[in-house]
Amino acid sequence: MEMWLLVGLIVLLMVLRQPVLVLLGCAALFVYSVWNDGRPEYAAYDVWFAVNQEVLLAIPLFVLAGAIMSKGTIAERIIDLMREITRPVPGGLALAAVLSCAGFAAISGSAAVTLLAVGGIMYKALIESGYSKSFAIGALCSGGVLGIIIPPSIPLILYGYITQVSIAQLFLAGIGPALVLVAIFAAYGFILNFKRREGGWRISGFLRAISRSIFALPIPLIILGGIYGGIFTVTEAAAVAVVVAVLVEVFLHRDLSFTDLKAVTTDSAKLLGSLYPVLAFAFSLNVFLTAEGVPQQLVADLSTLIDSKVEFILLSNLLLLLVGMVIDVGSATLVLAPLLQPLAEANGVDPVHFGIIMIVNLGIGYLTPPLGLNLIVAMAAFQESFWTVVKAVLPFIALMLGGLLLIAFVPEIALMFIAGR
Repeated sequence: MEMWLLVGLIVLLMVLRQPVLVLLGCAALFVYSVWNDGRPEYAAYDVWFAVNQEVLLAIPLFVLAGAIMSKGTIAERIIDLMREITRPVPGGLALAAVLSCAGFAAISGSAAVTLLAVGGIMYKALIESGYSKSFAIGALCSGGVLGIIIPPSIPLILYGYITQVSIAQLFLAGIGPALVLVAIFAAYGFILNFKRREGGWRISGFLRAISRSIFALPIPLIILGGIYGGIFTVTEAAAVAVVVAVLVEVFLHRDLSFTDLKAVTTDSAKLLGSLYPVLAFAFSLNVFLTAEGVPQQLVADLSTLIDSKVEFILLSNLLLLLVGMVIDVGSATLVLAPLLQPLAEANGVDPVHFGIIMIVNLGIGYLTPPLGLNLIVAMAAFQESFWTVVKAVLPFIALMLGGLLLIAFVPEIALMFIAGR
């Protein structure tokens, strides 16, 4: 009975045009049929076990919290504050765009949500202030990628779940690399737009911006401070994020109605519907492969071909860059992390550090054709052609590659906030 349910699910996914899911489902049925005493129904048991995990509740809750805050005015209030802070700085609006992406990323956990929430406001402001269209698109697209690096990051939750690495430590490890990328983007914007100035410091404007964002600013501190202070788990933190988002946007800011809240919840549920089948099939395969000793054998076989830690880092980064061009971050993480993480440990790479390398690397895939998610989102949000967006992000891809190499070969950047690492 269970086998036919799986077959029916795969047929449904084919109808819905979900190629990654179809491939994962067929792979699961094949390996369970051939190597598991001819009992493919065991795949159904592992699929259920995969989704019956408390930590997975954090994903829909963080997605919902980010969607609520992007639908409301939290992003607008953060942007206003960043603009006032950076007014005296040459190229201040460019710096404000990067800082706004970083600030909103700290409460959204999503690259696309960050791009839409901040880009919807900042793109027009940058163009009206004389910044080039190319720079505006590139800065906002790359700034959006910070949404999967700065905690609470959905891909980091997936990596921690599938590899059994501490999600709390992964969140801490994401802070340093995110700051490095923010500094790189900010420096590039400063140099490129040095002659552009918005004006001097405005005390009245700054105080007004602070008062408007007074309820938004503590949200990251509440979420992350609660996790690291031992007050609640990652899943409980996600639930708190939803409660705080509703409280702030519906009752304090009064920018969302209950009708809006219902629509946001429905849209978030549709988005998550494409993630959970991937997660279930990937985890069921991971359970089987681990039981059969496949990762261990892979480590043994590839260790004879890889001579050093440096060689492993370079080869794994090349593989991830290629994969990131054609597969979304969530699917790539779920499929590759269980295979690459043991190999990373065997070559002396800390598992937390490797998780950051993997997510930063796959994050570049948001900017690379043919399937870069941020490219597609930017096309719709900014009403520009695909190739216009691609050309705009090319300098930022180069910047991110430089940042990736720095993060990969200087592990202290990722591990500086984690005691004992």
